[in-house]
Amino acid sequence: MKNKNFKISNMDLNGASVLITGATGSFGQHCLSYLSRNFDLGRIVIFSRDELKQSEMQLNLDNSTSQIARFFIGDVRDRSRLEMAMRGIDIVIHAAALKQVITAEYNPIECIHTNILGAENIVHAAFANKVSKVIALSTDKATSPINLYGASKLASDKVFVAANHLSGESGTKFSVVRYGNVIGSRGSVIPLFKKMIEEGSDYLPITDKRMTRFWITLNQGVKFVLSCLGLMRGGEIFIPKIPSMSIEDIARTLAPNLKHRITGIRPGEKLHEMMITSEDSRTTLDLGDRYVIEPSVSLWGRKSFIDDGAIPVKEGFSYSSDTNESWLDKKMFLSMLDDM
Repeated sequence: MKNKNFKISNMDLNGASVLITGATGSFGQHCLSYLSRNFDLGRIVIFSRDELKQSEMQLNLDNSTSQIARFFIGDVRDRSRLEMAMRGIDIVIHAAALKQVITAEYNPIECIHTNILGAENIVHAAFANKVSKVIALSTDKATSPINLYGASKLASDKVFVAANHLSGESGTKFSVVRYGNVIGSRGSVIPLFKKMIEEGSDYLPITDKRMTRFWITLNQGVKFVLSCLGLMRGGEIFIPKIPSMSIEDIARTLAPNLKHRITGIRPGEKLHEMMITSEDSRTTLDLGDRYVIEPSVSLWGRKSFIDDGAIPVKEGFSYSSDTNESWLDKKMFLSMLDDM
């Protein structure tokens, strides 16, 4: 039974000071644009380690955004720098991560330092500055991971969920957002396909004809994260209900007349992705347009979403890209491309 009545209430961010880690990435840039258009923020801190991308962002800001934007060079591996950047911050959106599956397989220690120890540093810096809310971006690869990137994000998710037990006087709340492949983001297969088509390639590479993925646009991802800020009570993992599509169908939609060359699944890749396992089903609730996995260890004083009308999913329920109820057709996929 699906819940169509749960009320999704967005958080009023007017006057708030927001910090985004990894903010020069695809998500961070879209988030900055959306926040500046829709809220009268106190300030927004762009925290990243890439000075070139920061300077490029500054050149593209309009006058109103540039007045509230603060650019902070720093790495989530550096706790003291994070503590300095979070002074006076109300909301932290944690988007910084090493995300390339293959890169993580060959550089495991670097991935661990950024994705896991970096998460720990975010938690400590938020406590030190009494930040109100921290919401961390995760990935479908953190569910039953088979690669180091997914395993590191699973560990990161655990760090943020458990941090709610340690908030104490700071009162900081931590939650996680987990979603699938972002259409058009760096590392996505779609820019690769489009580049090959533009360069006149006579084929497109397909790892496996059966391979499926969850898909979401950057605009949808940003709106979802911000709506979760209004819902979060601390300790939950939010998962949007988004459609699936096979890699082969994407290639066929973008270039109907090109042949496909089967390249085989790369190290660390799955045939299908999953966002909720059957083991998670016992603590998973249906909120209508999304699922929420509540913390398995109860948090003192935390009100369950069930009290507000959320519906528990059936035990044994799982949310996988190959058994998803929602699928993209050609028209829907092209519409999502226009929303990039």
